[in-house]
Amino acid sequence: MSQPARYIMIGGFLGAGKTTTVGKLAKYLTNQGLRVGLITNDQAGGLVDTKLLRGQGYATEEIAGGCFCCRFNTLVDAASKLTHSTKPDVFIAEPVGSCTDLVATVTYPLRRLYGNAFTVAPLSVLVDPVRARRVFGLDAGGTFSSKVAYIFKKQLEEADIIVISKSDLLSDGERDELRTVLTSEFPLAKIVIASPRAETGLEELFASLMTGEQARRNPMAVDYEVYADGEALLGWLNATVTLKAADEFEANDFLKQLAANVQGRLQLSGVEIAHFKMTFSPDDGIAGELASINLVRSDYVAELGMELDEPTTGGQLIINLRAEADPASLVEAVKESLDQVTANFFGLQATLDHEEHFRPGKPTPTHRDGVEVMETKGGCVPGSGCC
Repeated sequence: MSQPARYIMIGGFLGAGKTTTVGKLAKYLTNQGLRVGLITNDQAGGLVDTKLLRGQGYATEEIAGGCFCCRFNTLVDAASKLTHSTKPDVFIAEPVGSCTDLVATVTYPLRRLYGNAFTVAPLSVLVDPVRARRVFGLDAGGTFSSKVAYIFKKQLEEADIIVISKSDLLSDGERDELRTVLTSEFPLAKIVIASPRAETGLEELFASLMTGEQARRNPMAVDYEVYADGEALLGWLNATVTLKAADEFEANDFLKQLAANVQGRLQLSGVEIAHFKMTFSPDDGIAGELASINLVRSDYVAELGMELDEPTTGGQLIINLRAEADPASLVEAVKESLDQVTANFFGLQATLDHEEHFRPGKPTPTHRDGVEVMETKGGCVPGSGCC
């Protein structure tokens, strides 16, 4: 009889560094000779995260149309697809950054219904330290309204492991101060200091995820009306764009200009960006070659993650933008910025192939701590936007 696969879920709010950490963990486990399967999740299709992880060579399934809690059966199906294709020893799941209550609605039901197939790792939740210091009142600066902050804090409340990610952005004193606050607010969680980008503190985290067990405790109390209101305050935009030029252009520069232009327009409107990320895949490049850019706060500087070595004549641009704003205003900002920035590159044309913009619907989980939701036996309330 084959050994049960390890199920690891890495949560955290939008922009906390989940995808980077998932990629580092996948590489760490692969180097140990383990087979790894990844599952990404979003309210809509066309994920930058999926593109980035597949670009690193990992088998990745994408679950769109709702968070794991509302798409529980689809989550199990995705794991089954990976099992048939790659037979992973470890599944790493990255949930939607605006979702919480994952223990009661995902890992507890998974353990109860499929305990012979999986061993469940402790739930780790990453936190952007700059964002966290603002949410907990340690620093001034752009932050979210109270109902969005409610989701942010609830994610940390249910964590077995809280990871102060991007720790290199803080001084030693600032890190210690934040750790003290998190320890006081969430005494049941283990606090880990790490920087996925700098690759510090990760071995402690990865060892805990592979050897530790998820804590068995009562599910936390969640006000689903406040939770739903918080999600509904967030605007969501996913788009794909075809770029085509008569001559070669620098795609890295294009991404930087586009990110700055969109950021500037939203700042003028007082919009707080939760996460803005893009990838560009050149038509004339090596298979899997990508350029990527990432922005996690309105007053931050967009950073190139992956860069192209050479100019290109065109390819596909994927845009994922989440902010506390009217979704229509996000579409307007992106379209106007595309027009303006494209004009800066001679002979370049941008064609918007597809876009989805919306506010997430009320989460209605398929299961919650073994209790089936009464509204529908299929999972979500039809038309809720969750499924």
